[in-house]
Amino acid sequence: MHYLTERPPEWMKWVLRAAGTFHIGLVVCAILYPAILLRYLAPGKPVPSGLGLDFLDAAALLMGVFGAGFWLASSHVYRHWPVVMMGFLAKISMGAGLAIEIVRHRIDPAAWLIVILDNLVWALVFAVVLHGTHEMMLRIRRTVSPDVLRFALRRKTQYGITLDEHSRLTPVLLVFLRHTGCMFCREALTDLARTQPEVEAQGARLVLVHMGREAYAANFFSHYGLENAQRISDPERTLYRAFALSRGSLLDLFGPKVWWRGFQVGILNRHGMGRPMGDGFQMPGAFLLFHGEIVRTYRHQSPADRPDYLALVTGRDYAAPELRDS
Repeated sequence: MHYLTERPPEWMKWVLRAAGTFHIGLVVCAILYPAILLRYLAPGKPVPSGLGLDFLDAAALLMGVFGAGFWLASSHVYRHWPVVMMGFLAKISMGAGLAIEIVRHRIDPAAWLIVILDNLVWALVFAVVLHGTHEMMLRIRRTVSPDVLRFALRRKTQYGITLDEHSRLTPVLLVFLRHTGCMFCREALTDLARTQPEVEAQGARLVLVHMGREAYAANFFSHYGLENAQRISDPERTLYRAFALSRGSLLDLFGPKVWWRGFQVGILNRHGMGRPMGDGFQMPGAFLLFHGEIVRTYRHQSPADRPDYLALVTGRDYAAPELRDS
C-alpha cells in the first residue's frame, strides 16, 4: 500500500519517541518511588480504596506497554497509526476516569495536574499525529496513477473519440457530474452551458462524464443546451475511480453547507430535484487535461461546491481546494 512507502515527517518520529520515553519514565518512577505518587494523589489523607499499590501496579503496566508501543511505532508512524489511535483513546478515557474520581472526591484535586499534563496534552499531540496520517491517506487516495490514467484516457465520447486523442489536439476540460437528479448537478450544467463559449474561446474542449445511460443523457443534456457537448456515459463509475474521485460521507452530503446551498439552488434558483440516475454518494470533480496529462484539478470537498470552470481552464485566479496534480 502507498502509505507503507511514503515516509512520515521527521517530527512525528520524535514525538512518538518522546511519548515512549515519558511513559517508560513514569513506569520507573511508579516502581521505584510508589509512595511519592500516592502522597501526591492524596496528600495528608489515607489512600482511598482502589487507588493503592495494586492500582499503581496496573497503571504502571499499562504505561509500560504504551511506552514500548510508542517507541516501536516511531519507526514508521503511518504504518503503525493504530498504536497512536489506541494511545489517543487511552488518554481520553483515563483523563475522563480521573476527572470522575476527582468530582466524587476520591482523589485530591491536585490530581488535575495529572489530567492536564499526562492525558489532555498527550491526547492533543496524538490527535495532531492522527490528523497528519489522515491527510496523508486522503492525499494518496486522490493521487491518479500514471498507468491508470493512460488506461482511462482510452475511453471514448459518444462520437467515438478517445480522451487521449482529444487532449493531444487541444486542452480538455473534463467535468465529472453527480447523479442527474441532483440539484447541484443541474446548477453545474447551467454554469457549463453559460461558460462553454468562453472555454472554447480559450482553445479548450468540454467533455462531460455522467453516470446515466447515453439514451437518457442525450435528452437530459438538451434541456441545458449541451446536446452537442462531448460526453461519456460511466454508470459503473470506472472512470470516476480512475481519476480518484471518491464517494462522499454522510457529513459531506448532508452537512450544514449542503442544506443551505440546497435551499438556494433547489428552491430560490428553481433547479429542483429529479429521479437520480447514478450513485447518490459519488462526488464530482473537474480536470484540465493536455497531452495525456492532468494539468489542473478541482475535487469537490462538498457536492455544494461551485467551481469556476473558466478559471480552471485559464489558470487565472485558480484556487483548488486541495493540492494540484500539476
